[in-house]
Amino acid sequence: MEPAEPPSPPCPTRLPWDFHPALTEERLRICARMLANARRDALAMASYELGDDPWSVGCRAFAFGRHRLERAASSGDYPWLEVLDDSAHFVFVIGGNGNGVPVRFYRGAAEEPTERTLKRQEVEVQQLSLALGEAAAEGLAFRLAVETDGTGRVDRVVFLALRGEDRVECFWPVPLELPAAVAAGSGVQLRLIADDCYTGPDEAASRPSPLPPALPRRKPAATSQQRPQTTLF
Repeated sequence: MEPAEPPSPPCPTRLPWDFHPALTEERLRICARMLANARRDALAMASYELGDDPWSVGCRAFAFGRHRLERAASSGDYPWLEVLDDSAHFVFVIGGNGNGVPVRFYRGAAEEPTERTLKRQEVEVQQLSLALGEAAAEGLAFRLAVETDGTGRVDRVVFLALRGEDRVECFWPVPLELPAAVAAGSGVQLRLIADDCYTGPDEAASRPSPLPPALPRRKPAATSQQRPQTTLF
């Protein structure tokens, strides 16, 4: 008789809104699309001939994603979105009235979060305890994992609820409604949505910048040898 195989760990069954009502599907889709569009723009602006590589593109994609979320939060169009920490440890909050849920994002495999990804910031811990209570927030971290393919384009964005170093309580791929595949040979990823009223680098570059207004012509100073001229009408 063959020995029975150990049972596989159960798949996470909780959904984001099971943790907190502020984590709605619509809000997570908006945030995930912003991050996906930010990486699209970083890829579109990459110049590999001048030395760009996956590392520099990744840094730009992170900065673009952070900026998109900051701009959306300050626009007033998303009252449920706030920025808690605008440093390199960027933390944003989903939910208003000071009772929102802190979330961070990273690029990498959702199944393999790194130690750096799992590390929680002090302001994040405090905000999570305020939103969920100390007992429910113990060891918990919410993350958006931006997964990419070999070319750097976004494959999917996954919402994660991680407890400690090895416990996944929520694994929810965020629907992005991706458009048709990019044409073969094209190095630019199509926009997923037209979010936060930003058209992207391609469209912005195609429009000529307005010329600055002309400066008024300076009149020469009159000298003793120069008589003022009379203007005839």
